[in-house]
Amino acid sequence: MPPFKSLRRRIVVAYLTFAAAGILFFAVIAAVAVEGIEVKLVDERLQEVAAWASPRHAGGLPVEMPAGLSFHHDAEIPLSLRDLPDGATEITVDGVDLHVWSGRDANGRYAVVDHASAYEKIEVVVYGMFAIGFIGFLICSMMFGAYIGNSLVAPIMGLASAVQARRTDLPLQDSPDELGILARAFSARTKELTEVLDRERFFTGDVSHELRTPLTVITGAAEILMTQAHANPAIHAASERIYRAARDASDSVTVLLRLARSPDMLEMTSVSAAGLAGEEAARCQSLTVAKPLEVRYAGGEDFMIQAPRELLIAAIGNLVRNACLYTLQGEVVVRLAGRSLIVEDTGPGLPAAARARLLNEAIPVSASGSSGTGLGLGLVQRICAYLGADLAYSERVGGGSVFEIRFP
Repeated sequence: MPPFKSLRRRIVVAYLTFAAAGILFFAVIAAVAVEGIEVKLVDERLQEVAAWASPRHAGGLPVEMPAGLSFHHDAEIPLSLRDLPDGATEITVDGVDLHVWSGRDANGRYAVVDHASAYEKIEVVVYGMFAIGFIGFLICSMMFGAYIGNSLVAPIMGLASAVQARRTDLPLQDSPDELGILARAFSARTKELTEVLDRERFFTGDVSHELRTPLTVITGAAEILMTQAHANPAIHAASERIYRAARDASDSVTVLLRLARSPDMLEMTSVSAAGLAGEEAARCQSLTVAKPLEVRYAGGEDFMIQAPRELLIAAIGNLVRNACLYTLQGEVVVRLAGRSLIVEDTGPGLPAAARARLLNEAIPVSASGSSGTGLGLGLVQRICAYLGADLAYSERVGGGSVFEIRFP
């Protein structure tokens, strides 16, 4: 999972965002408070001193200032302080920070100078402490968010791992919180799906077993008819069609029996994709005798597939056979590309219902009846899912269908 989509990362980012917003809010309050204190401790003090000293200076009384403060009037004001605006001003003279209150009385301008105010240093210390506190708060928020994220995500990941491993004893089922509810829901759903799959597998196996005997009888009878009906071409052709249909049905039953078994019970062999593709293209040549249709294997770089050979034959053979049956003229091309086997035809394309089934979409209301592909395409889908392969469909340029089996 990409880091930015991780639930754990989102929780940490949420805590950091909340912390940053809180820090910004308190930083504004702290700045306003520090500046307000400066006005109270320095500026208003200088204003009070000026209001006391100016009348005394005008009356010729001595003006004795507290330590660190000085009062200057008119010509006594230093040159560097003469052009300051009225009110409080912070100025640096010869590397010394001064707080100055300037004003005017009946006898001219005056200035009260604070030479020894340490408020600037106090401001630096206060802002430094705030900065350390804010950084610490961010770090604590990140650690707390990571802890909460791990505490929340770890049980979910454990539950997900148990579901992926197809365990029946899912964790957290005894927990009274929301995770327990989720775990119990997963367990109930998994049990229900397992029962459905078991019933389907047993039903498929039972039906396939029941069909094998009559299909064997039909095949044997058709062989006898073919050997005894050489003198009658009509009977020989009919018996050959019966034999071919019974053989195809028997092959489908065999595939269904294979699919009803667990994958680890099947024998995996290394099979050449080029060999199978060429064999199936040659085997389906008989389906094109009565129509202007060509079936050919166009080649491609060969690759090996680890799978039961009979399932691969069924998947490839059904695709080629369907293409031959539903294509009236043109060509059916079997080729390899990468680790994909492609069957391309110039037929009418898939009906709407079949396309919807293949793409796992809702079947259109206007599409009635069957999907138009019989058992073949459904078997190919089941085999691909069973082997971990992907079955893709697209429309051919100029008309027709393109089926692609992408092997892992």
